[in-house]
Amino acid sequence: IQYIDRGFSFPSLCFSGQFAIVKQCREKSSGLEFAAKFIKKRQKREVNILQQIQHPNIVTLHDVFENHQLHCDIIMFLVSGGELFDFLAQKESLSEEEATQFIKQILEGVNYLHARKIAHFDLKPENIMLLDKNVPLPRIKLIDFGLAHKIEAGVEFKNIFGTPEFVGKMSYFKSYLKC
Repeated sequence: IQYIDRGFSFPSLCFSGQFAIVKQCREKSSGLEFAAKFIKKRQKREVNILQQIQHPNIVTLHDVFENHQLHCDIIMFLVSGGELFDFLAQKESLSEEEATQFIKQILEGVNYLHARKIAHFDLKPENIMLLDKNVPLPRIKLIDFGLAHKIEAGVEFKNIFGTPEFVGKMSYFKSYLKC
């Protein structure tokens, strides 16, 4: 991965998953910190979707580099407050106000996507990040658009997408989703 030539340094690995590697990086010219996601070009649908969206509750795309025939590197603004999943696991309970604010932010992000006919297909607590967990009411960002699709009229989805534990049960009973 040849990002150093493009003005970025990579102090640490954040996450390595089935389809991507995510590293924290620093832009040398500005000193700003970002998250760099390295994907195969065949998964470029994520880039196309991120280029179409801009919302306070959705991770923001900063830049995209295609470094050779097989790879596409996505630079996104760093969301460093950790996963909502971990935040919830550490707290004994949420106040009504905290729960309401989290739900409101999640629904605002999802509503924005749906208004643009985009389905995330992998919305779960691990794909919801906090900007800063050390504030009374943390702001959230939806992340990981690797399974997201732009929905077009008449298109049928015959596969089940997402993490099995978070897929709606009706998806298993219905063989396809018709839009």
